Amino acid sequence: IQIAAITALEDDQKCVEEICNTYCGRRDVLCDGLNSMGWNIDKPKGTMFVWAPIPEQYKSMGSLEFSKKVLIESKVAVSPGIGFGSYGDNFVRFALIENEHRTRQALRAIRSMLREENPKTNIAK
Repeated sequence: IQIAAITALEDDQKCVEEICNTYCGRRDVLCDGLNSMGWNIDKPKGTMFVWAPIPEQYKSMGSLEFSKKVLIESKVAVSPGIGFGSYGDNFVRFALIENEHRTRQALRAIRSMLREENPKTNIAK
């Protein structure tokens, strides 16, 4: 196993760069899309997940109920932050596992859900 690890570290890193670029693209599409609708998200520097604070008007629901709402109303699965400890209850976690096209579809569905409930607020402009 150690020889395989050494080989992986010493060999061409092009595949690593390609994977990083793929996840950076997915992250940018998701974060830029959420930010454009007023859901303020910081872009993570190096992960395949995005921790998103629950929009203020939904925080009282907690992450589990908000995650259910997103799933039922927009057909987008997010992980409730409470599943990662009590400090995560004001957050949901998005996994960057879908391609950019599917991520844009998910963003449209989330935007539609937020617009229906918040026609006069900043969220889902």
